[in-house]
Amino acid sequence: PRYKCGISKACPEKHFAFKMASGAANVVGPKICVEDNVLMSGVKNNVGRGINVALVNGKTGEPLDTKFFDMWGGDVAPFIEFLKSIQDGTIVLMATYDDGATKLNEEARKLIAELGSTSITNLGFRDNWVFCGGKGIKTKSPFEQHIKNNKDTNKYEGWPEVVEMEGCIPQKQD
Repeated sequence: PRYKCGISKACPEKHFAFKMASGAANVVGPKICVEDNVLMSGVKNNVGRGINVALVNGKTGEPLDTKFFDMWGGDVAPFIEFLKSIQDGTIVLMATYDDGATKLNEEARKLIAELGSTSITNLGFRDNWVFCGGKGIKTKSPFEQHIKNNKDTNKYEGWPEVVEMEGCIPQKQD
């Protein structure tokens, strides 16, 4: 059998299936899929260098928005404004591509930590990171993977291997 987004097992009732992958070096963009709906990918041509973000309604599973923020050559201010504008009950999926950390400042990291991230404080130059959290969850998200950029262990020259993650996000109850 094939499960939503190609994950390895079916999700229980009142859960949304998701699968995501970070970018591969600076060549292949990240991919974010929720409930069999590919929200972001290189094929859709809606990904970019930095942090790629998809927002999903926590009650319905409907996609709300997708954006990417260049954290190498760009400015962190629009990213901070975007993070502040996310409504309570929104599922937030993030994946890095190329470099997602250079322009991150304390305020941006704190806002992402408030979505349930524990790795964001240590995210460094060219690290690969995928994360799924939520606005207003008040807990640490179990959905996060982080691979440090390390020249001794990198799979690609100058970049760590792709990090992939799948799972079932609990639907927001009223």
